[in-house]
Amino acid sequence: MTGKLDIGCISRRDLVAGSGAVLAAGSLPARAQGDGVIRLRLIETTDIHVNIANYDYYRDAPDETVGLAKLASLIDAARAGARNTLVFDNGDFNQGNPVGDFVALEKGLKKGETHPVIRAMNLIGYDAGTLGNHEFNYGLDFLDACLAGAAFPLVSANVVSGTLAAGPRADRTFLKPYLILEREVTDEAGGRHTLKVGVIGFAPPQITTWDEANLRGRIVSRDIVESAAAWVPEMREAGADLIVALAHTGISGAAPQGRDENAALHLSRVPGIDVLFTGHQHQVFPGPAFKDIPGADLTKGTLNGIPSVMAGYWGNTLGQVDLVLRKEGGRYRVVEHSVGTLPIFRREAGKVIPLAEAKPALIAAIRPEHEATLSYVRKPVGRTSERLETYFATISDSAALQIITEAQLWAGRKALAGGPHAGLPLLSAVAPFKAGGRGGPAAYTDVPAGEIAIRNVADIYVFPNTLKIVKITGAELKDWLERSAGIFFQIRPGDAEQVLVNPAFPAYNFDVIDGVSYRIDVAQPSKFDGDGKTINPEASRIVGLSHQGRPVQPGDVFAVVSNNYRASGGGSFAGAVSRNIIYDSPDYSRDIVSAFLAQAGTVSPRADDNWTLAPLPGATNIVFETSPAAKDLARARPNLTPLPDGANGFARYRISLLT
Repeated sequence: MTGKLDIGCISRRDLVAGSGAVLAAGSLPARAQGDGVIRLRLIETTDIHVNIANYDYYRDAPDETVGLAKLASLIDAARAGARNTLVFDNGDFNQGNPVGDFVALEKGLKKGETHPVIRAMNLIGYDAGTLGNHEFNYGLDFLDACLAGAAFPLVSANVVSGTLAAGPRADRTFLKPYLILEREVTDEAGGRHTLKVGVIGFAPPQITTWDEANLRGRIVSRDIVESAAAWVPEMREAGADLIVALAHTGISGAAPQGRDENAALHLSRVPGIDVLFTGHQHQVFPGPAFKDIPGADLTKGTLNGIPSVMAGYWGNTLGQVDLVLRKEGGRYRVVEHSVGTLPIFRREAGKVIPLAEAKPALIAAIRPEHEATLSYVRKPVGRTSERLETYFATISDSAALQIITEAQLWAGRKALAGGPHAGLPLLSAVAPFKAGGRGGPAAYTDVPAGEIAIRNVADIYVFPNTLKIVKITGAELKDWLERSAGIFFQIRPGDAEQVLVNPAFPAYNFDVIDGVSYRIDVAQPSKFDGDGKTINPEASRIVGLSHQGRPVQPGDVFAVVSNNYRASGGGSFAGAVSRNIIYDSPDYSRDIVSAFLAQAGTVSPRADDNWTLAPLPGATNIVFETSPAAKDLARARPNLTPLPDGANGFARYRISLLT
């Protein structure tokens, strides 16, 4: 059996219908016509995460909401609509779905082989790209093998090999910090010119924390803005007419702290940058997610006046910046711009309406890996007596998470047995990696009772993390949970309709911890902001925290089984830092779950409700969003009352916290 893929080509009519604010071919202002005036179209993809085909390997079915192959059709149409085009990728391309895991962890890349996502990008014909944070998940050797097949250059200015030098321009960067592309372009009168386009790239400096095990002693990182301020003037000195920043970083309105993960707004203030491509947050800019950020103009598509775009994730959106260039003072300057995004689908009455079809050449190019991945992920590893879903994992305990916590505890007991930490109370921390939010109404896990295959394990545990155990205090344990509880908006009894779960808070940072009992009081303010910084030092959402019936004391000591991302500081959780690691396993967490299932045969991971939301008698108008696919399960929950579905595709419910 094979997975059927839809193929075809998008029409120009569909492209225009989905193009938003993109400048049309014939809409140049009068002053932008004539000799020496150049119209240039810049195209962005970002956060592809190996979603090449329009296929969901977890559900083993076609998916019209993802796919670089669909974006390829949009790129063809965008190129056809402009005299001069350049195409860029903004990182996070080689990790993120079962194809990426299969190639990296099962098949490998032999010398001379090309990674399927690079093969697809070569066929599209990118002009340049940069690295995201997930490029480092499989280690530097695999990354080197992956990049060796690229027929286009990649740049990264703030990822440094070895140690930091006295300043950025003395660093030995992992890749070239920037390049100057010389392209022959046609002006509006038909004249030919050589345009020098400077391209510089950036990754979140947190890569050295998130992938510490892979990068320790080999890679260090610099602040994004610091690096840009050093290299951009050199690019101008090298003759760049135009400077494009490929910045795998998000947009935040917070004041700069140094080494910011989401630094795009601060980067836009660096003199000399003409166009800014952003990413990492899996959002769309211009878009409503950024409406309250000073300096972000959603109408003009600018950050502090710089044309900027963020093109979604998993191949669901194309970013496009159209520029009008005129030579002034000896070099070309941007005199007009237009920014827009082009989605591959829209939602209408709860249904997905495709706006693009997959390009046949890309589907054919990755067919061997597609078929091999399907064979791999369909292999059974065990059975479950319970349905494993995450539709309600942010408001109640979940059997899907229980299976992970049980597997982690199983592995943790064996790891610590007979050692100096064997006597510590052992806890297990895990997050619902797929729980809607910014991932959309389809981003949930749902595994029926019965046989569990590798694809189901990968659906339950999405990331290629490895198992780690940290030793923490009771005070750190409480703050770990306080950080997780930041996913909830503060609920004020008596107020009008209030959404409970903040969709911008990544579900992978909502850790629940098994082995202790606690409640979360959402009437209280959050102690931490979305980045893990303390904003309300005295706030306490976690109440009744106890271990085996005894209240947890600040000086108590625990061992917590988690993963390399969290244990190395990812998400900024109290106690979850490298110095507290007492067991460092090279084994992938998913492999541990598979091994647990294999030895158990059949598991019955029933949610034990060790955590709950605290009662809130006076609040009666709280709204919870989940997938429309959860409606059958919602009917069995007496605390949920259905509301009309939201325009964003989510099913909406009024949730009662009376008991």
